[in-house]
Amino acid sequence: MLKTSAFVLAVPLFAQAEPVAKNILVILADDLGVMDLGCYNKNTFYETPNLDKLAAQGVRFTDGYASCPVCSPSRFSLMTGRYATRAGATNWFGAKRNGRFLQAQMIHYMPSEEVTLAERLRETGYQTFFVGKWHLGEDEKYWPEHQGFDKNVAGWRRGSPASYFSPYKNPRLPDGPEGEHLTDRLATESISLLRNRDKTRPFLLYHSFYQVHTPLQAPAALVEKYKAKAIKLGLDHGENFGEEEQAWQSTQPRRVRIRQNHAVYAAMVESMDAAVGRILDELARQGLLESTLVIFTSDNGGLSTSEGHPTCNLPYRGGKGWLYEGGLRVPCIARLPGAVHGGRVCRTPISSIDMLPTALAFAGVSLPADREIDGVSLMALLENGNVPERDALYWHYPHYGNQGGFPASAIRMGDWKLIERLEDGRVHLYNLSTDVGEKNDLAAQEPERVAKMRSQLHAWYKETGARFLQPKPGGPVPWKPSFYIN
Repeated sequence: MLKTSAFVLAVPLFAQAEPVAKNILVILADDLGVMDLGCYNKNTFYETPNLDKLAAQGVRFTDGYASCPVCSPSRFSLMTGRYATRAGATNWFGAKRNGRFLQAQMIHYMPSEEVTLAERLRETGYQTFFVGKWHLGEDEKYWPEHQGFDKNVAGWRRGSPASYFSPYKNPRLPDGPEGEHLTDRLATESISLLRNRDKTRPFLLYHSFYQVHTPLQAPAALVEKYKAKAIKLGLDHGENFGEEEQAWQSTQPRRVRIRQNHAVYAAMVESMDAAVGRILDELARQGLLESTLVIFTSDNGGLSTSEGHPTCNLPYRGGKGWLYEGGLRVPCIARLPGAVHGGRVCRTPISSIDMLPTALAFAGVSLPADREIDGVSLMALLENGNVPERDALYWHYPHYGNQGGFPASAIRMGDWKLIERLEDGRVHLYNLSTDVGEKNDLAAQEPERVAKMRSQLHAWYKETGARFLQPKPGGPVPWKPSFYIN
C-alpha cells in the first residue's frame, strides 16, 4: 500500500553565500486541476498533505496558467520558454479531431532545433534526468534522450500509460512485478537517480507524472478509502453534473462535473501526492533542500467534461480542453532555497513559459540568444516579491478538443480576459477580479477595451505565425483575422 510521506522542510531558511550547487527539481502533474489540492481548496474531497506542506514553505501562485488547455503544447512551452504556437504545435500530439471546420495545420513533435531547458543546462555542466511522461514526438528522435537529458526513464511517444499497474508496455520502463503501481515506481526511479548521481555536479531532475491522466486507475485500498469518505460526507448521491456549452454549432450541451466525489480520481491524487513526498524526503535525507529550486505545476486544468468527468473545477468554468479558466488555471508552487517564504501567496499571473527562464536564472545560465523567449524569470518575484514586467499572456487553440471545447484564442491583460472564437470571430470579455467563473460577458459594454485587447491579440498572431481553422472541401469558410493570407 502507498504510504503518505511526511517530508520535513528545513526552516528557517537563510541565504547561503556560496551554496554547493544549484540543483533544480521540476515536478509536473498531468491533468491536475487547481482546485484539486488542499492548499488551493480547503473544501477539496482529495487529500494532498505533501503538496500542501510544500506550499506552506514556498510560494503558492493563485493565477498560475498552462500555456495551452491540453498537454503537448504546454509541455513544449515548459521545456523551451516559448509559445508552442511559434512552431505550429498547438494541440496534443496525435490529435486529429475536426468539427464544422478542419483543425489548423500543426506539427506533432517538438523540433530538434528548439533549445530545451535540459540542453541549456547540460551545456554548462549539469547532469539531466527525465522521469515519466514526455509526449513531445512520435518518433524516437524526439524523445528525452535526444532533447538534452542524460537519462530517460519512461518517456516516449504516448501521453497516457497502457495501465497504471505493471506490465506497463513502455519501451523506456522495464516492467516490474505484476501489479506494481506506476506512480510509486516512477518515484523510486527518481530517488535512485538522486542517490546515484555524480555528487560533484549540479542536477536537473524533471519528474513528469502520468497521473492523474486517464485511465482512471488506482490502488484498491485507496479507492475503498474514498468510497467510504464519500458516503460519510454524503457525497455519493444527488446531482453531480451540470451543463457547459460546446462549439457554437453543437446542438447538445456538454456535461460537466460540479462536485468532487470521484473515489478513483481521489485515490489517484493521493498516490501522486505521496510520490511527491517521497522525492522531497530524499532531497531532505541527502541535505539537498537548501540547494534545490523546487517547482510543482500541472500541464493543464482538471478533466471535468469528458472521459469519466473525474473532477470538478468550480468556481472556475470548464476544464481540460477549454480556454475558460478551468482549462488553463493550474496549481503552481515554487520553493526557492535561501528565501524565507512562509507560505506566501502570490496573485501575479504566471505561465508554463516562465519555467525555463526562471530555472536558468536560478542556475546563473543565460537564455538561448538566437531565438525569442516568451517567458520571464520569476526569480525576483520569488526572492522579494518584485513583479516581472509583462503586458499580457496569450493562448491559441485552433482545434476541436475531445473534451468539448470550442476552437479559440485568448489574451489576459491585468484582470481582463478576452476570448476570441475561431469559427466565427465572436469575442467574450470577462473581468476575472469580479467574475472568476466567466459568466458575465462584458464585451458589449466595453467596446474600447475589446478593440485594444483584440488588436494586441492579433499582433501576437502575426508575431508567432499563428495558424487557423481550414474549410472542409466544398464547405463554408471559417473566420480568420484580416491580416491572414493563405
